[in-house]
Amino acid sequence: MSGGTLARKTLPLGLTLWVVATLNFALPRLAPGDPLDYMLGDEVHTLAPQQRAAARDEFGLNAPLAVQYGEYVRGLLTGDLGRSTSYGRPVAGLLAERAGRTAILVLPAAILSFVAGTILGAIAAWNRGRPGEASLLAGILLLDAMPAFWVGMLFIATFALELGWLPSFGALPPGGADGFAVFTEGGKRLIMPMTVIVLATVGHTFLVARAAVTSTLGEDYVQMAQAKGLSTRDVLFRHALRAAMLPVLTSFAVTVGGLAGGAVVVETVFAYPGLGRLVFDAVRARDYPLLQGAFLLFAASVILANWLAELSYPRLDPRVRLEVE
Repeated sequence: MSGGTLARKTLPLGLTLWVVATLNFALPRLAPGDPLDYMLGDEVHTLAPQQRAAARDEFGLNAPLAVQYGEYVRGLLTGDLGRSTSYGRPVAGLLAERAGRTAILVLPAAILSFVAGTILGAIAAWNRGRPGEASLLAGILLLDAMPAFWVGMLFIATFALELGWLPSFGALPPGGADGFAVFTEGGKRLIMPMTVIVLATVGHTFLVARAAVTSTLGEDYVQMAQAKGLSTRDVLFRHALRAAMLPVLTSFAVTVGGLAGGAVVVETVFAYPGLGRLVFDAVRARDYPLLQGAFLLFAASVILANWLAELSYPRLDPRVRLEVE
């Protein structure tokens, strides 16, 4: 990919991030009432007039709007997302601490969901109209309809309480762990929430892959591959599925980008100390600076994931490569 093409694809990314950041700045200030009410929540009503004025000075709310926006942009460029009102710590540091744990949970789950959904969707498309395909489709749709929090509670009741096989909360034992126990205990605590995320997201990838592969099975190159006597596996996975990967990859990018914020329910059910749990606690505490920082991070992750997917399109489909060039 040439430098000019990369620049053309990067410019919309930057513009989108700028729009999201501007909305993030504007929402508390455009909402009815004093922006301080949204930044401090109910605590603001307990402040004396002098304390309220000092808080406005601390947040820079007495400055002109243009100056506030300039300071906001400067803070973003330097990694300063403000200070959490409930934790009393910089928002950027809190998000950085929790982002690693969420990535450990979300990324493997998204990859497993992508691989399983793509393979099962391709198989369902190849066997469309047959009894086995109908059963597979019904099972996937049933999984997709189950709320993640209900599946999580069912897992806890079965595998943690009834059978006692797995721990039901946290990322490590309450007393901590050292050495190899960090991996074993941490791994045990990832099994149930990761499985719930896979079950909650595999249906979407399956449906996209099934529809995309079905649309390619009637193409001339697929018919030619069958006429040459290639095996079913080669025809399906090397020809039909490869040509159908663009919408599937887009679905994967959206899933990965959205799971950082979408894991709120799963992390809350399993008391997993990631970004989702942090956002849940921030909502209960009305910690608006922390919520704004988390919103900005989630939006940026979705935008970045889609941008990376778009950059990979020319490598997957020569037709896209020719259009780009």
